[in-house]
Amino acid sequence: MDRYPFQLTAPIGRTATLGLVVLQVDETIEQDFHRLFAGPEVAVYVSRIPSGSNLTPDTIAQMAVDLPQAVSLLPPAAQFDVIGYACTSGTTLIGADKVASLVREHANTTTVTNPLSAAIAAFKSLEVRSIAIVSPYIASIAAPIRTAFQNAGFDVPATVSFGEEIEANVARIDPASIHAAALEIGKTAGVDAVFLSCTNLRTLDIIDDLEQRLGRYVVSSNQALAWYMCQIASAPLSPDAPGALCRL
Repeated sequence: MDRYPFQLTAPIGRTATLGLVVLQVDETIEQDFHRLFAGPEVAVYVSRIPSGSNLTPDTIAQMAVDLPQAVSLLPPAAQFDVIGYACTSGTTLIGADKVASLVREHANTTTVTNPLSAAIAAFKSLEVRSIAIVSPYIASIAAPIRTAFQNAGFDVPATVSFGEEIEANVARIDPASIHAAALEIGKTAGVDAVFLSCTNLRTLDIIDDLEQRLGRYVVSSNQALAWYMCQIASAPLSPDAPGALCRL
């Protein structure tokens, strides 16, 4: 067989190449990122990390062990502008610095982020001082997220949780239920913004309506992570990306 000549070309992402490490049980963030990066300018590569059917401190600790293998399954030839570890609670309990170190050791990137760091950056950009949090999880998972925001300098006068232990159910929580919880807690006196915590919650379609009804900022884990990765990579979000954050 004759060998036909060919040329090599630029990477698929014209503007940026992003990596994402997603929990095995997460059904939402990958779909959200397809919507938030709809154009050809940005390439998004996804790897999965094993995660238990229940998100607990023990299963999160195991993710720290499994993270290097998950990261190593991203395309090794790709030069990533930024890689996101897509777990808000996991970042909180493992630690953002440890996550970043593990990712850098096993992928071709200089920058690593996560939903917690992204949300903190988002609220600072929006000049928010006080936030209310909606979480799907039990107290042992939800409480450290509140503490993390407080340690970052934010007031957190109100939190609400669905108390869900089974991770597969989190992606099934009706957006109408999330909307109702955010609407109630968002009316707390002195609150500047509402944070919808968890990459597995289906939030994109309720953010704009909540902001209009509350007159306050509404930020979700997936929206914040996508926005922050775009800031780092100087890449565009889709024009219809929801929320005041995406219009900064």
